Amino acid sequence: MESGWLWAVFTVLAAAAQTARNAMQRELTGSLGTVGATHVRFLFGFPFALLALGVVQLITDHPLPRPGLVFWPWVLLGALTQIFATGLMLAAMGERSFVVTIAYTKTEPVQVALFGIVFLSERVTPALALAIMIATGGVMLMSWKPGAASASGVRPALLGITSGALFALSAIGYRGAIRSLEDTSFFMASSFTLAIALVFQAVLLSLYLAVRERTVLMAIARAWRPSLFAGFMGALASEFWFLGFALASAASVRTLALIEVLFAQGVSLFVFGQLPSLREVAGIVLVVLGVALLLWSS
Repeated sequence: MESGWLWAVFTVLAAAAQTARNAMQRELTGSLGTVGATHVRFLFGFPFALLALGVVQLITDHPLPRPGLVFWPWVLLGALTQIFATGLMLAAMGERSFVVTIAYTKTEPVQVALFGIVFLSERVTPALALAIMIATGGVMLMSWKPGAASASGVRPALLGITSGALFALSAIGYRGAIRSLEDTSFFMASSFTLAIALVFQAVLLSLYLAVRERTVLMAIARAWRPSLFAGFMGALASEFWFLGFALASAASVRTLALIEVLFAQGVSLFVFGQLPSLREVAGIVLVVLGVALLLWSS
């Protein structure tokens, strides 16, 4: 699966699509609650994932993979941890200390690198390790508010670090599942894994809500228009994430994914006219340096 720079292109596209999806999910959290807003990306995303799988099969003329036993633990690890990670992330959005919590969440690339070494035996070069630390430090510098951590207590730190750890495990699970699908193209391996994961997540959360919170399901049905857009953008982002995982280490993909914060800063500047502070400018410089080092060392 030699890809050159293709994995980086996929990752940048995924980060852009995820920015739009997160914005929509934030809007839906108020009316649907944390679980409902979490469910939207899966319930309205899996039809698009199945459609993408059909298009890939039509274009590549490859049959659907026949996954072995090793595929299923990996994809279940990715799917389950992603559900809980998304829920924690959305719950953090309701915290008064939201920005600090997200700063802790952005420790994900560091945790991905560690989990990749342990579970996938992926090599982390000194250049990659340095890029991860520089870019992650830049994101945390941009997100941090002086004095906010002491005022907010332990809860935001636990939410953020746990969410980041679960997202890291999810990335490792999906990369492991994709790598286990042999004798097929990386497009097919990625699209098949995504379709399986989203169908499982949609079914599992639908059953949970049907038993425990039927009113949330009704609220999701009433909010189908914005939910449809969130599901589409979520599936689009996931498709590009999975293509990135097929072609590069999870640590490389998730480190480059930190450019999502640059997109958010761009929206603040050009759409809302909000000038960045000196601290944010310093953080942006660190993120750019980390990403540049990552791409140079790849």
